[in-house]
Amino acid sequence: MKRREFITKMGAGALAAGTGVTALGAAQAAGKRFRWKMVTTWPPNFPIFQDGVKRFAKEVRRMTRGALTIQVFAGGELIPPLQSFEAVSQGTVEVGHGAAYYWAGKIPAAQFFTAVPFGLNAQGMNAWLYSGGGLELWREIYAPHK
Repeated sequence: MKRREFITKMGAGALAAGTGVTALGAAQAAGKRFRWKMVTTWPPNFPIFQDGVKRFAKEVRRMTRGALTIQVFAGGELIPPLQSFEAVSQGTVEVGHGAAYYWAGKIPAAQFFTAVPFGLNAQGMNAWLYSGGGLELWREIYAPHK
């Protein structure tokens, strides 16, 4: 996997967590601390994805000065790997990390927001998401599952 692809995929997970992190500013000033659970679809110690998620959690803790701690659970440790979407939707956990094509049975268009054969490369995906209205569409198709 190329570095840009990794960054693109981590960006989707970071977007969800980043929304929560920005809301932490006032809570952090008040001295509040939060512990979130993140489940992934990846097996423990899976190179790139699981390792990257662990690094992400470590960086969030550092950047929030400990106001937000994210405990990462690999696929199967807390819930079955492919049930992370439901776990987040139902509020069982705060964050999930996986590939959008895993949710195609629930959201048929979801697979177009991840790597698909003959689809956009990382640069094209970022251009579409951030300059072509893709991010708004992504939010729209996920909205009923909040």
